Amino acid sequence: MSSSSSSLLLSLSLFLLLSATANAAHPNFIMTIVNNCPYAIWPAIQPNAGHPVLERGGFYLDKLSHRSFPGPQQHWSGRIWARTACSHSNGRFSCATGDCGGRIECAGAGGAAPASLAQFTLHHGGHLDLSSYGVSLVDGFNIPMTVTPHEGKGNCPVVGCRADLLATCPAALQLRSPAGHGHVVGCKSGCEAFGTDELCCRNHYNSPATCRASSYSEFFKHACPATFTYAHDSPSLTHECSSPRELKVIFCH
Repeated sequence: MSSSSSSLLLSLSLFLLLSATANAAHPNFIMTIVNNCPYAIWPAIQPNAGHPVLERGGFYLDKLSHRSFPGPQQHWSGRIWARTACSHSNGRFSCATGDCGGRIECAGAGGAAPASLAQFTLHHGGHLDLSSYGVSLVDGFNIPMTVTPHEGKGNCPVVGCRADLLATCPAALQLRSPAGHGHVVGCKSGCEAFGTDELCCRNHYNSPATCRASSYSEFFKHACPATFTYAHDSPSLTHECSSPRELKVIFCH
């Protein structure tokens, strides 16, 4: 994933879902990945440095099915995305979007852009239970996705992007498979498509004062306002939700 999306995690705890409670984390905390799409996907999970890999980092998930697993009981941060249009060919596994180096189990590796990302920072234990979650289109879009908390305390909204942006993606941002003439399988960010410092919020543009929305990020923002669309984006989604029993990532809600 891009350095822009890595820096985004630093802002999640400032702008999105900051919660505190005197109680410990829910002892039966689980995470669930739901595939409501009419096709199979290969979800992938990448922890941030120093955190454990969950579910070996990736797996197959058939259409209209789900997979639940125990959530981390200690501090954990990382991201979840879906790989699409995956296949085996000549002994090699590969995906049209979100590929993590030709592996079914990503084992901590990141995925190729464009990909819709669910990002989490979960603090458990002691006297605090601080959690944050959000959906980022900083690295582009490949599939509709939302994050839904269940049985949390306080204000616990669903966040994400339900729209299918593949149908409306501007020509300059389209990723097609096969390349050039195939179906649109992803919608690139302006950074991924053009690579300029300004669009990628690099060097001189790597600060809240100089990293600004572009016409490309505004395409994503207009369709899905409750998402992050560029590195220093700060959607007005501040809310409080503590100790959810379950965090559910839903593809094709």
